[in-house]
Amino acid sequence: MGEHEDLGKIFPAKVRRVRDGDSERNGVGSVRSLKPFGLPPAFEETVTKSEPGRLIEYRISKGSPMTDHLGIIRFEPTAGGGTRLDYRIQFGSRIPGVARLVKAALQASLTKGLPKLVD
Repeated sequence: MGEHEDLGKIFPAKVRRVRDGDSERNGVGSVRSLKPFGLPPAFEETVTKSEPGRLIEYRISKGSPMTDHLGIIRFEPTAGGGTRLDYRIQFGSRIPGVARLVKAALQASLTKGLPKLVD
């Protein structure tokens, strides 16, 4: 899930790389565009912190009514040789009620999409 395009496996959105990171392809400064299917314009997310194979932090940087957005993805090895994914997203909205709708949509997408990542 370290590749931006892999998010398309989880979320019903067209995901496109906008910019590579400052020193790594998916590292700090890298930008992806997400265009949710059936919704208006795409928005962009920018990676703000990266520890390859361990941590990705990102913020919405363009094109969204969401405020105070922070996504944190942690990867932790398990005793059985697999990987535990801890994915947290916090946000608000300038438009009343939108944050609640977005939360429900994200939860539904993750519930449906995350099993696709299991080998």
